Amino acid sequence: MTTAPPELTTTGPVATAPTGIWQQSWIMVRRNLIHTKRMPEMLSDVTIQPVMFVVLFAYVFGASITNTGGPSYKEFLLPGIMGQTIVFTAFIVATGITADLDKGIIDRFRSLPIRRSSVLIGRSIASLLHSSIGIVVMALTGLAIGWRIRNSAAEALLAFALVLLFGFGMIWLGILIGSWLRSVEAVNGFMFATLFPITFLSNAFVPTAPMPTWLRTIAEWNPVSSLVQSLRVLWGNGPAAGPDSALPLQYPVITTLIWTVVLTMTFAPFALRAYAKRTAD
Repeated sequence: MTTAPPELTTTGPVATAPTGIWQQSWIMVRRNLIHTKRMPEMLSDVTIQPVMFVVLFAYVFGASITNTGGPSYKEFLLPGIMGQTIVFTAFIVATGITADLDKGIIDRFRSLPIRRSSVLIGRSIASLLHSSIGIVVMALTGLAIGWRIRNSAAEALLAFALVLLFGFGMIWLGILIGSWLRSVEAVNGFMFATLFPITFLSNAFVPTAPMPTWLRTIAEWNPVSSLVQSLRVLWGNGPAAGPDSALPLQYPVITTLIWTVVLTMTFAPFALRAYAKRTAD
């Protein structure tokens, strides 16, 4: 007489696995959430850091920037910091994948009867949840210092949805970099050298109108600027872009959707190829 093999769990012996890719992906999500629960200091980048950014920028930059075209610099600032936070989702994904590859955890996953793609899906969902915590913390901090959503609930929800959609596109960049580079230190150096300039060379923290013409053009065609302008328009935190602004800022919502598709279609094929090559070594 034989007994049925045990089901796949996050701990204990593994003999069989759920057949659905979403079931397997959810197990990967749970694995990442449990890891965060056991090491709560991993949440410092979406709890302590957002509060510091909001408070420091609001009262340091806000003391010298008075003309933003909107109600106040605090309301001008919050969409920018939220845009920066979701861009750094790529950082979280990249370091997580690189760490798992470096420690041999991915090799252990390969020995399990699960699909390889479920590891990426689980990591992506967990990273979006991780970044969502930062969005919530920043929103609460912003409300405490005077930020307000001045438009309808539907427009407010659309803005939050755009943030997550843009984050999905950035996740593929993170997967690509995390699969390409061989150490967490290399990922940290590369991401800081690329993501910080991208977020600061935009309308996230200062208006683009006073910039030199060549710099303003770069900033206004920056995907981050489209996202941030979308949030300001949908939340009522700033005026619509003027007629002399670049086209992406005049139609920020549709431009953000286009950028999300472009980023995903650009990075996803290379990311999947790089991950497959790295895990096949």
